[in-house]
Amino acid sequence: MAAGTAGFTFSRRRVGGTALEVTELGVGSASLAGNLTKVEDSVARETLARGLDLGINYFDTAPQYGFGRAEHLVGDGLRFRTEGTVISTKVGRLLKPHANGAPYAYGHGWVDPFPFDQVYDYSYDGIMRSFEDSLQRLGLDAVQMLLVHDIGAMTHGAEQNAIYWQQLADGGYRALNDLKSAGLIKAIGLGVNEWEVLMDAFALGDWDVFLLAGRYTLLEQTSLSPFLTTCLERNASVICGGPFNGGALMGSGMWNYSKAPEAVLQRVKALEAACTEFGIPLGAAALQFPLAHQAICTILPGPRTPAELDGILNWWQVAIPDQFWDALADRRLVEPGTPLPNGRTA
Repeated sequence: MAAGTAGFTFSRRRVGGTALEVTELGVGSASLAGNLTKVEDSVARETLARGLDLGINYFDTAPQYGFGRAEHLVGDGLRFRTEGTVISTKVGRLLKPHANGAPYAYGHGWVDPFPFDQVYDYSYDGIMRSFEDSLQRLGLDAVQMLLVHDIGAMTHGAEQNAIYWQQLADGGYRALNDLKSAGLIKAIGLGVNEWEVLMDAFALGDWDVFLLAGRYTLLEQTSLSPFLTTCLERNASVICGGPFNGGALMGSGMWNYSKAPEAVLQRVKALEAACTEFGIPLGAAALQFPLAHQAICTILPGPRTPAELDGILNWWQVAIPDQFWDALADRRLVEPGTPLPNGRTA
């Protein structure tokens, strides 16, 4: 158990077959970097410190978030308090200086990014350089998990992704294993939004952990099989990113970084109605649902302020009756075969 405030504790789960253990709730840093709305640096640092004070030990970041801003902030927020923490960052994008006013190579949603642009590189040398650059931006001597970021047709299109996948297969995967064998990192994996590419990754070799955003949530269980079942067979853990499906479960009307289709909106309404019937905040159900699956090791929301993080903790501690989960199964609001937090299966 991890000590928190006011006597509250987080349980921990092991990451794959490694010795790493992460608290069941983590903190992501994309929103802290200014994704859609500006977050002041001081508030971002306070949010990270609040996570540590609560007893959270897992923090995720990436070079892409704010084009370096998030890694700087995570380093500032955690520096000198890293004992017992687990930090993940990502590879696959290198940052190059960006002239003010020049067009970006790819579109982005950062409000006030650092003056850099991204270059995709999943090769052996690219991953090695990315790892070293991240340590410098973090101002830390180590990270524990390294994740291949956003490889897949969803980001690159099928033709270009085939080129990047070949880079990963020819050298990138070996670079990750070399870093792990040297003891420089403890776990390797991927961080993506589509579970199908993770099934392809299993063909390359063994992985410790996958950060999958939005594909195993209260709203959507598309990755239940064959992906999560394969993770159990291959002893790979899964970090549940985007537990609110990009805001869809918070009433934003967004899903997968764009306007939610009508079918998604209707499903959200049905989930909201069930929560209202049982007197449960939808956010609480969304946070507590994924951990019922044995492959999930942690839930990774992205609070922007200490107050938002405290609100997440409040949802985390809501007692949800077993009957609620049974009602979701009876109303076909979760996929058949889905493990439920009451110990049953839909």
